[in-house]
Amino acid sequence: MKLGIVGLPNVGKSTLFNAITNAGAESANYPFCTIDPNVGMVAVPDSRLDVLAEMYRPEKYTPAVIEFVDIAGLVKGASKGEGLGNKFLSHIREVDAIVHVVRCFEDDNIIHVDGSVDPLRDIEVINTELIYADMEVLERRLNSARKQLKGDKGVEAEIAVLEKLYAALDTGLSARAVELASEEEALIPDLNLLSRKPVIYAANLSEDSVGSDPMDNEMYHAVKEFADSEGAQTMPICAEIEAEIAELDTEEKAAFLEDLGITVSGLDRLINASYTLLGLISFLTAGPKEVRAWTIRRGTKAPQAAGKIHSDFERGFIRAEVIAYTALIESGTMAAAREKGLIRSEGKEYVMQDGDVVVFRFNV
Repeated sequence: MKLGIVGLPNVGKSTLFNAITNAGAESANYPFCTIDPNVGMVAVPDSRLDVLAEMYRPEKYTPAVIEFVDIAGLVKGASKGEGLGNKFLSHIREVDAIVHVVRCFEDDNIIHVDGSVDPLRDIEVINTELIYADMEVLERRLNSARKQLKGDKGVEAEIAVLEKLYAALDTGLSARAVELASEEEALIPDLNLLSRKPVIYAANLSEDSVGSDPMDNEMYHAVKEFADSEGAQTMPICAEIEAEIAELDTEEKAAFLEDLGITVSGLDRLINASYTLLGLISFLTAGPKEVRAWTIRRGTKAPQAAGKIHSDFERGFIRAEVIAYTALIESGTMAAAREKGLIRSEGKEYVMQDGDVVVFRFNV
């Protein structure tokens, strides 16, 4: 799954990306430092894997991962090709969700592209460009659908949904702020509207604010109110502090976090929030060869989950032997759990749950 990190130039976007992935993306105090998107894979923090690794001492340890893409900054007029606009929009179209970094602190040493710090204005600049791009997509689709309407009354429902979305965008609302019923969503599965992608607004705070209530920051408060109004998430984070934490080993990191008065780094919270934002869960496999987390969408049934491991597992699916992670840990070993009758045999209709530890039985 891909998450695109976006934001105006010099809001801390590339600094945050570097901290997330340690990929060494260039970060500097001038616009358009990032031109081509940098890509980094990052592990999803999961303490359950650590416990299973202690239990099995496996040869291999494989966490779930998310792909983060650092997308070039943009300026007003991107939807019309200004700056790196067309490139920017095409890169966003490829991601599953957006982490929108907005600056919520003053610093005369860091030049803002618009000369002053105003996070709501920054959000509006990017959202407006996404909305304009979406309106062009909707206009083309509506023109096509209306031509079909002359000989096919079946497209009336689709036109109604398209007009509903267009009307909202025309007032400045993002498409994600428009509530659609499941049957309406089913009529437009291939639209891939930019402003309908799930988003987390990452409010980049100053180092001085770490450990304090972010709601004391008026800029953060304004961002959260706006995000709530469109059903988006807000995450307070300090990109500079996270970059420092990313350079530390495990013990140093724990000590540093303790000194700051926090227990979990902002990056770990952001990664977990991103995982949840995409509607993802993990099921686990464990044994002496490998302990591993597998990423699936919430609601996935057992055969399709088995197919994540290998297509043969799905094709020849017989059953899934499942135990909840908590039940396994309480039992101490898989053998003890089996003796207690805690391992369930589930069939093709079983919906996988987060933290299921599973063995798939198949025959091809």
